[in-house]
Amino acid sequence: MPTSPDTLLRLIRRAPLPLPSPARVLGLGLRVCTTPSYSTQSNGMAEAFVKTFKRDYVYINELHSAAHVLAQLPAWFDDYNRCHPHRGLKMKSPREFRTANSQP
Repeated sequence: MPTSPDTLLRLIRRAPLPLPSPARVLGLGLRVCTTPSYSTQSNGMAEAFVKTFKRDYVYINELHSAAHVLAQLPAWFDDYNRCHPHRGLKMKSPREFRTANSQP
C-alpha cells in the first residue's frame, strides 16, 4: 500500500492496480468520492472531466512530485470552475453559468 503521495501517484500511473483503501487515501489528505456502482451517465461525466483536467492542467505543467501536484490542485480546480469554458454550459465557466442562471 502507498505510504506517500509520490507512491500513490506512481500506482495511479501504472493502473490497473488494486487501489489503496479509503483509510489510506484519507491519511494522505485526499477525499474519497464514489459514484453508484453502475451509472453510465455519471461514469461518462467523470471520464470526460478527468480527460479534460489532464489535458488542460496536468499535461501542460511540470510535475516534480506528487506533493507538488497536490499543492497545485486547488488553483487548477479554481481555474476550471472560474475561467474554463464548458461546451455543455454554452461556453461559460461553471461559475459564470450559475451566476447567469441564479434566481435574484
